Amino acid sequence: MSSKRAKAARLIGPKKLTRFERARVVGARALQISMGAPVLIDVSQSSKSPIDIALMELEQGVLPISIRRTLPDGESQNIPLKLLLEGESRK
Repeated sequence: MSSKRAKAARLIGPKKLTRFERARVVGARALQISMGAPVLIDVSQSSKSPIDIALMELEQGVLPISIRRTLPDGESQNIPLKLLLEGESRK
């Protein structure tokens, strides 16, 4: 039992969002916005691209997204985006 707890407490990968994860999140969210999804932040009426809006949403930490990280042995972990953004702000 204690080994399962130790594995659950251990974070797979770095304690921050990788550049690949960041690109995937921004791209997926920009696609959602371009397809008519509601914007989660207040944006001025000036013409902002969906990518700019997605970046602002990511920076403000309002996206309810989890990142799934998988090890080669098949073990995977869902990590809330907010946890990874907190790791970036600490450094």
